[in-house]
Amino acid sequence: MLEVKDVNQFYGGSHILRDVSFRAKQGEITALVGSSGSGKSTVTKLAARFWDIQSGSIMLGGQDISLIDPEILLKNYSIVFQDVVLFNASIIDNIRIGKRDATDEEIMRVASLAQCDEFVKKMSQGYNTIIGENGETLSGGERQRISIARALLKDAPIVLLDEATASLDVENETNIQAGISELVRNKTVLIIAHRMRTIANADKVIVLEDGNIAEFGSPKELRDSHGIFAKMVEMQAVKE
Repeated sequence: MLEVKDVNQFYGGSHILRDVSFRAKQGEITALVGSSGSGKSTVTKLAARFWDIQSGSIMLGGQDISLIDPEILLKNYSIVFQDVVLFNASIIDNIRIGKRDATDEEIMRVASLAQCDEFVKKMSQGYNTIIGENGETLSGGERQRISIARALLKDAPIVLLDEATASLDVENETNIQAGISELVRNKTVLIIAHRMRTIANADKVIVLEDGNIAEFGSPKELRDSHGIFAKMVEMQAVKE
């Protein structure tokens, strides 16, 4: 379980998070939603200790993450962020970063789940194709699928997804849901999404507004309350 307790965070004199507290339990999907600048990404980066907390605490399995060695801490996380980090190496080696001793068979399984086969089969060297610095030869969606395959391979108990399908069109996003469903099964999951349909199966939704928790509940509860979340769902339905 991941527990956020009374977290406050400041940047440039501005309050980014204000007394944010919640629990993300094992086997549940906890979704963070809100407008740009509401503090969603800050929460995930603090949870992975990319940044240190200025006030409050985050507990992982009852232990304060500030007391855990960062390298050991990160072994507990599978992370898929919008900004994917890839290396000037083959596709298979970029996926293998998730688990250094993985067999080719293990890599092929997760790559298939993440829908990598579709674009890799068009490449002359297949999974041995070198993709350039930070995957410069690939589209945003292709880079994101490699990142999801890497996270599947790592199979860590905590999953952080920040705009994991942001670079995908609706069709590809639908295709990749099988991989994401496999990724989050029986894990402690914290997910950020602008597309409300991607969190339809979330157990809890936390709506952040100006760094505060404005609403909290299941997707159905929040839709029925006709508050911020319900308006976000309605607005997206009109656009689509």
